[in-house]
Amino acid sequence: MINSDFPVFQDSSNDGQGDTVSLSMSVSELEDSGEGKGKKKRGRPGKQGAASKKARRSPVDKGGRRANGVAHQNGEGTDPSTLFEVVKQGKSAMQSVIDDWIESYKQDRDLALLDLINFFIHCSGCKGTVRIEMFRNMQNAEIIRKMTEEFDEDSGDYPLTMAGPQWKKFRYNFCEFIMVLIRQCQYSIIYDEYMMDTVISLLTGLSDSQVRAFRHTSTLAAMKLMTALVNVALNLSINQDNTQRQYEAERNKVAGKRANEKLEMLLVKRKELQENQDEIENMMNSIFKGIFVHRYRDAIAEIRAICIEEIGVWMKLYSDAFLNDSYLKYVGWTLHDRQGEVRLKCLKALQTLYTNRELYPKLELFTNRFKDRIVSMTLDKEYDVAVEAIRLVTLILHGSEDALSNEDCENVYHLVYSAHRPVAVAAGEFLHRKLFSRHDPQAEEALAKRRGRNSPNGNLIRMLVLFFLESELHEHAAYLVDSLWDSSQDLLKDWDCMVELLLEDPLQGEEVLGDRHESALIELMVCTIRQAAEAHPPVGRGTGKRVLTAKEKKTQIDDKNRLTEHLIVALPMLLSKYQADAEKVANLLQVPQYFDLEVYSSGRMEKHLDALLKQIRVVVDKHIEMEVLEACSKTYSILCSEEYTIMNRVDIARSQLIDELMDRFAHSVEDLLQEGDEADDDDIYNVLSTLKKLTAFHNAHDLTKWDLFKNCYRLLKMGIEQGSMPEQIAVQALQCSHYSILWQLVKITEGCPSKDDLVALRRVVKSFLAVCQQCLSNVNTPVKEQAFMLLCDLLMIFSHQLVAGGREALQPLVFNPDSALQNELLNFVLDHVFIDQDDENQSMEGDEEDEANKIEALHKRRNLLAAFCKLIIYDIVDMPAAADIFKQYMKYYNDYGDIIKETLSKARQMDKIQCAKTLILSLQQLFNELIQDQGPNLDRTSSHVSGIKELARRFALTFGLDQIKTREAVATLHKDGIEFAFKVPNPKGPEYPPPNLAFLEVLCEFSSKLLRQDKKTVHSYLEKFMTEYMMERREDVWLPLIAYRNSLLTGGDDDRLSVTTGASSTSKASTVRSKRGRPPQNKRRPEEETVEGPWVMRNDTLQTPGALHTPQLTSTALRENPRQAADHIPDQDSSEPGSEPDYMHNPQMQMSWLDQQKMEEVNRKERGGMNYMKSRSGGVRQQVRGLMEDDAEPIFEDVMMSSRGQLEDMNEEFEDTMVIDLPASRNRRERAELRPDFFDSTAIMEDDAGFGMQMF
Repeated sequence: MINSDFPVFQDSSNDGQGDTVSLSMSVSELEDSGEGKGKKKRGRPGKQGAASKKARRSPVDKGGRRANGVAHQNGEGTDPSTLFEVVKQGKSAMQSVIDDWIESYKQDRDLALLDLINFFIHCSGCKGTVRIEMFRNMQNAEIIRKMTEEFDEDSGDYPLTMAGPQWKKFRYNFCEFIMVLIRQCQYSIIYDEYMMDTVISLLTGLSDSQVRAFRHTSTLAAMKLMTALVNVALNLSINQDNTQRQYEAERNKVAGKRANEKLEMLLVKRKELQENQDEIENMMNSIFKGIFVHRYRDAIAEIRAICIEEIGVWMKLYSDAFLNDSYLKYVGWTLHDRQGEVRLKCLKALQTLYTNRELYPKLELFTNRFKDRIVSMTLDKEYDVAVEAIRLVTLILHGSEDALSNEDCENVYHLVYSAHRPVAVAAGEFLHRKLFSRHDPQAEEALAKRRGRNSPNGNLIRMLVLFFLESELHEHAAYLVDSLWDSSQDLLKDWDCMVELLLEDPLQGEEVLGDRHESALIELMVCTIRQAAEAHPPVGRGTGKRVLTAKEKKTQIDDKNRLTEHLIVALPMLLSKYQADAEKVANLLQVPQYFDLEVYSSGRMEKHLDALLKQIRVVVDKHIEMEVLEACSKTYSILCSEEYTIMNRVDIARSQLIDELMDRFAHSVEDLLQEGDEADDDDIYNVLSTLKKLTAFHNAHDLTKWDLFKNCYRLLKMGIEQGSMPEQIAVQALQCSHYSILWQLVKITEGCPSKDDLVALRRVVKSFLAVCQQCLSNVNTPVKEQAFMLLCDLLMIFSHQLVAGGREALQPLVFNPDSALQNELLNFVLDHVFIDQDDENQSMEGDEEDEANKIEALHKRRNLLAAFCKLIIYDIVDMPAAADIFKQYMKYYNDYGDIIKETLSKARQMDKIQCAKTLILSLQQLFNELIQDQGPNLDRTSSHVSGIKELARRFALTFGLDQIKTREAVATLHKDGIEFAFKVPNPKGPEYPPPNLAFLEVLCEFSSKLLRQDKKTVHSYLEKFMTEYMMERREDVWLPLIAYRNSLLTGGDDDRLSVTTGASSTSKASTVRSKRGRPPQNKRRPEEETVEGPWVMRNDTLQTPGALHTPQLTSTALRENPRQAADHIPDQDSSEPGSEPDYMHNPQMQMSWLDQQKMEEVNRKERGGMNYMKSRSGGVRQQVRGLMEDDAEPIFEDVMMSSRGQLEDMNEEFEDTMVIDLPASRNRRERAELRPDFFDSTAIMEDDAGFGMQMF
């Protein structure tokens, strides 16, 4: 029988028989339950038991002894003297520790159990020790309350939550101890109706404690105990089957050969096994109903996770007993847990079940009920949960193709494009299972041979191409390949098959690849080549390149050799076939960069190199698309690397191509310049096409010896003078000239330049900057934008940073923009970046192309703004120019807020005071604009004024919490603001307010950033501008002045900041300190500091100590009396969601009879212990509040990124039993009835009503 001092019931079938029993046995019961031997007398605490008949052998210290259950060190002081110390140190074999304990239990089971009880108490982090008198005379609830008071009040940690390898090992040893204990006791001791009853009763009581440490530790112990009992029950079931089989075999023998004694022995053995199984069932029922059903919805996520993890183990170990809907429903409900770690445990528990195909029929109903939730969890906000959800869906698909609908599969398909690689790889495994795992490799290979194909993967590659096209995410082919790389690597590396599909005509019965399919296949093939050659995920997926292992490095080399072998021959043919298609050619030209180029020379394959160069030249002649031309340029650059022997051959081909292009360009430019305005379209096309090709090559190749800058400059000058240059020619000429200047700078920085070289380059740069500045007024927007970007880049490159790092010789090349150029750049930004977005803010009813154009335009404007902001933060453009940028922060927050905020941050790092002046200048500009629009009589309640105040508030927030660092900057800001408010007198006379006086209301937003003593100083400065007449006025027009004065004179107690603390005291929490936690008040109060002298110039050198920590508030107070609690319901913020106050006072919560009995028991003991609690000191009352946590069920919430679906009603077809009924073994006769339960299943059902959903 399981004894407990908590109210428990008999089986629900015995109505009216639910008497409660005590958790602890009386002294007489302890004596009467002995195994035929009297109890030994115990000595006083700390002394040896003199009356003992035999010295007790400690299970952990055979040389010492324990008196009255109090642990102590032996004489040498080196060996551990408690079970806790032994398990903590982990030096002894666990089986020997358990064997020693069993030996001591056989000698004196009371003291042995006392050791075990103290083991659980100490493992919870409690310093107290249960003595034998407490064990005999006190109930468990009283013992637990007593132990609660023994917790260390300085720390809320306990062994299971402590960090470090020692405590991680302790958790493992703790679980192993319990498992080995049951395994060693499974044949006799666990059936003595004493040891297990005591342990289960203790763990049940501890698991119901408000102390987290007790609840956490006891729940882990109980769940591991249950797992051990499941193993015992499984062994009993196997033994019963074996015994029954032996009995049937013996009984079926003929009468002469039948051994009646053996039959009787087998019957006795079978009966004994049956009784043992009944006893184990009762124990498991007690643990499940007394602990699991309450703790699986505990307020602490770790406790819930333990329960779900272990129930998964039970289902896997003993599926006949536990793998049914009565237990699966707990896992299903907990799939909605609000904590990711608990949801993760649910998914992993289910994975172990779905992995076994034989268990799938038992999971069919669960799958139908919870499939939608599992599929939705593939979008979980925590990536680890999403990954496991996808893996579980894959297992469900593997178990039954019909279990998932097409919609379910599509929800997983698109995750192959996720930026989070583990999610994408898991989705790739699902896609591989769905698309590629159903084909018959042998049949495919036979069909390929009949058709004359080298590879059997043709159909699979077609399916992959079709999936890629239907997903309509064509720009993310690299992500799709990376997602499938781990699961479908053999298919993705079948480049021979891909080339066959592209080059060879389809055979009879094969479908022809369309143009879109060919483009998609080429793009996928190039992505597979890149993945194999680089051996790391694409950009945007992963944290960067990692160091490859030796095996991965070997695989990379082998793959690179294979792809080179396959494609070095096929690439010229592919280029020849698709030379007219720009998209296909641009993709194919990426392939050579992944070749092992030494193969050209080592394999004597120069003819294939010549074929490749020939095709590249043909492509250059045919195309003017920049994407294609840049791919050709990059390919030439790779092939011309000096490390390869083919460099000379490629260099000759490149030089011939550039010579031809230069001749063509020179002649076409001359023709265009001569004809001027009379130039026809052919002349313009000849210049533009040739210039585009040369610009693309100049980007990657040094073409300075061809002097491209000269002709480009001539084109730009003609365009400026005549104003008729086509915009595309102007854009390309600007870009080509820019590349020419950069290559000249590279030559100078890498060599030893002469003075003439520096002068020549300076002359070129100066002339080009002048041209760009003139282009800013061009009528064509693309030309203006290109000129602006190049101006910003060149000013950055040729700034004062050019001479850093010992390059003072380059000083002649430094250019500093004059004020005219700075203003022109600023005006360009204001005109082309901060523009009205009425057209783009219309409803999103336009087609996808329009939306793409809007995004592209916004991206271009962001680049323009970022280019100018870089000039500010690198001190190339004066910081006051940033005022026009900062004032746009609120209006254009969605488009440029991040850029402006980062600029502000960098500017403050560069110069705090100048940055503060710029901020106040931006507010002054907005205020002046408002004055111009509305006149001097502002409506201070208007949205425009509120907008300026909101911008000021945002600026104030950027100063942060460390007011010491920003002290001088904030003071300067106030000084400038006061001067601005009073600098212009009212023309009507001094009795009228200054026109800018309303600006003081904006300045109020920064008053909270002033130190208390600086507020007084600023107020003194303000009074210098005020007359006695102003101080006496109270009309509305003077309210800004009144408000600003009040912000400086009041609020000292609210935002006091001591120079010696360096931390703001505005937080309400900082005022809640215990008296003993206050530092000594020896330092000078900040308000006592003098306010005389030049306050702006003061230097504060006082150091800022660390913030004071509020001492932890703890208490040993019992739960509040519900009658008293009804009069005082705590604030909503007084406890975390799902805490006990919310749980108790929720009128919708139906309290079961079991809970009512528990509450009455608590109230009774609370009243009895009230006087005792009042007599204790305040320090003791603060001891354990940090350890006390409400035992409330968690609120399950939806945590999906894409939807907020509610929990569906649970299906009534699930069996409603709560009783652990082990399945009948083979040929086992049905039992008449189980032993009575001590937990009422109806009470559990009432508890479950807290979910707000139906039970199954």
